[in-house]
Amino acid sequence: MGNLIDTIGNTPLVEITSFHDNPNVKIFAKMEGNNPAGSVKDRAALNMIRSALERGEITKNSKLIEATSGNTGIALAMIAGLYGLDLELVMPSTSTRERTLTMEAYGAKVTLLESMEVCRDYAEEKAAAGDYFILNQFANPDNYGAHIKTTGPEIWRDTAGKITHFVSAMGTTGTIMGCSMFLKEKNPAIQIIGCQPTEESSIPGIRRWPVAYLPKIFDPARVDTVIDIAQGDATARARELVRKEGIFAGMSTGGAFHAALAVAHGIEEGVIVFIACDRGDRYLSSDLFT
Repeated sequence: MGNLIDTIGNTPLVEITSFHDNPNVKIFAKMEGNNPAGSVKDRAALNMIRSALERGEITKNSKLIEATSGNTGIALAMIAGLYGLDLELVMPSTSTRERTLTMEAYGAKVTLLESMEVCRDYAEEKAAAGDYFILNQFANPDNYGAHIKTTGPEIWRDTAGKITHFVSAMGTTGTIMGCSMFLKEKNPAIQIIGCQPTEESSIPGIRRWPVAYLPKIFDPARVDTVIDIAQGDATARARELVRKEGIFAGMSTGGAFHAALAVAHGIEEGVIVFIACDRGDRYLSSDLFT
């Protein structure tokens, strides 16, 4: 028996069976919605807060601030609550109402601003003024470090080292950076595929950052291929996943799955793992499933 923190990670791999007929190509979803706060970001949130406490950068009296598009904020709110930490989350006003309500339920203060870039600037300015400690997931090595410690090893273990392709949405890029670092160390031939929106698309959880806001933890050399995902394709795949496979996840998962299928159609054999980053229930007030 353990506490809630002990349930983070060790999420299942689920095989996708309804979308292709090549028996030599296997596609698996890494079910990150099974984490207690509902997304892959539970891993990074725990590692960032726990590591900052261990290094003495923050104490139980510290006030934290972080800009987020949603999933990281929910995870941070849960972890901060468990550690008794004060937390303000800054989020775009276009985010679904479920996200705000969930963060507030965990005890966080939520500030809504007009865009993710404005949110990041606001959080950095308040931290610079000295009243808050910013975790800064976009530049924090503890973000990708979580996936070197947990996600990558789990995928390697659960595929018995047979993984040939890893597919992930790219937002803060922590997941793809950490998994790439671990998996390439095990087998440099593993292909790392990242997803970003097309120029005209808006996909929650996947970003096409302006150069000035590109996450500092991102190293393009660690990604073999970047696939542009159209908003319509990400939406359609999210709907297909829940109806045909029972995997209830958000639009970023739909985008990653769309990329995984593109990879599958281009190879003769292989084992593809994509990140199913969260649960679909935090999108019910949007038009994703209508």
